[in-house]
Amino acid sequence: MSHMTIDEASKDLGPLKDRLATISDLNSAASVLAWDRQTYMPKGGVGGRAEQLASLARIAHEMLVSDETGRLLEDAGQAEPGSEDAAILRVAMREYDRAIRLPARLVAETSRATGLAEPAWIQARERSDWSLFAPHLEQVLTLKQEAAGYLDGDHPYDAMLDRYDPGSRTQRLRIMFDELKAGIVPLVRDVSAGLAEDRVAPLRGAFDKETQDSFGRAVITSFGYDWSRGRQDPAVHPFCISFGGPGDVRLTTRYDPNLLQISLFATCHEAGHALYEQGIDQSYSRTPLSGGVSMGVHESQSRLWENLVARSRPFWAHFHPRLRDAFPGVLDGLDLETIYRAVNAVQASEIRTEADELTYDLHVLLRFELEVDLFENNLTVAELPEAWNAKMDEYLGIVPENDALGVLQDTHWALGYFGYFPAYSVGNVLSVQLFEAAVQERPEILPDMERGEFGALLGWLRENVHSHGKKYEPDDLISRSTGRPLDTAPYLRYLESKFGEM
Repeated sequence: MSHMTIDEASKDLGPLKDRLATISDLNSAASVLAWDRQTYMPKGGVGGRAEQLASLARIAHEMLVSDETGRLLEDAGQAEPGSEDAAILRVAMREYDRAIRLPARLVAETSRATGLAEPAWIQARERSDWSLFAPHLEQVLTLKQEAAGYLDGDHPYDAMLDRYDPGSRTQRLRIMFDELKAGIVPLVRDVSAGLAEDRVAPLRGAFDKETQDSFGRAVITSFGYDWSRGRQDPAVHPFCISFGGPGDVRLTTRYDPNLLQISLFATCHEAGHALYEQGIDQSYSRTPLSGGVSMGVHESQSRLWENLVARSRPFWAHFHPRLRDAFPGVLDGLDLETIYRAVNAVQASEIRTEADELTYDLHVLLRFELEVDLFENNLTVAELPEAWNAKMDEYLGIVPENDALGVLQDTHWALGYFGYFPAYSVGNVLSVQLFEAAVQERPEILPDMERGEFGALLGWLRENVHSHGKKYEPDDLISRSTGRPLDTAPYLRYLESKFGEM
């Protein structure tokens, strides 16, 4: 029996890459339609758009699970360990293995159901009427539970997690959330007890939308967001989206005319995602290595730029005079310490995206526990509003006055994104771990931030995180860049130091 060399074993990778590129193009086309649906599509287009997206999802799925793709993967053989080709094969095999277990009918039905559920969610949220959305969520959840039945996992929820964070498991997340809960709940209690005044008050007033927009754009331009490869538009729920590579990475934000920080931090958050996507090696475009390695790592970038940068003293040392100049007569006399305390005020709130840095993980914990209960069949869709309010009361001491401020506030379930929420807390933990590693290696980062310069930070992230796309497994990437796997200790120390001082 002859033995092939690695080069001979991987000689058929070219045709495989071509096929995977076509599948990537189909998915990118679907993303463009999804972006349009959430930004500019007229309401009358909802039904037609759901069918278009379902067709693209079905065709891409059928191409991926076809005998031809299976043959090309088998013929590809082995690639040199550690090479880009080896990484492409690893990710492609994982996607193929996951996809081949799911019937094309189920993929198309899920795409159609979520295409109809999202507009229903928007209407339900506007009217604060759970009954308008509940039947759609029932259907989406049923389809996701069916999908979980086709996929491997020690727990039915594992299949949902694995889609966003490859290798993530329910049990591992339970341990992480237990550690976060033990550290954060008593700290929230102590900090809240010492804060009598309304520290957010200085950021309330009449803030012109166009001025908010131009200020936010100036901030993320200084971060390094490349407008020649992106754009920003308004949306009900802010998001970032990439179309197959770093050449077209768009973000959205939303504006509150009476509260300045809503738009600013939404813009900074989504810019963190966008900087990641714009920094991925161009050669990975239209391959399985394009895009962030996991949503946990992706959220580490959005939370890093939103919190470690845009809520920091060095950041505001540079930007607070510019903010006052942008809103004359509204923010006159606002000094650095006042604005720093205002953007870091701790106050239990109903809305996750508006939550302060300290209480944010409690919002995620609530959603994680509800999703696990749904997939363990310990909770029904009909029971969600009451269960939501009970957990809000338990963890944050407040009960939303209506469902729009409660169970209807997020778009994730309408889109079928069960298993996504934990990535926010994974991202919080990793954001501090990565930022500390960056500052240790490049101590000029903090003084640079005081001058409104972020090139050293972005450069470190480009080198250690962004450029690699999906080449490494998530845990491997974090260990390579910080010297250890995910660790809650630095994050909890950071929270205690920052909020204990205030």
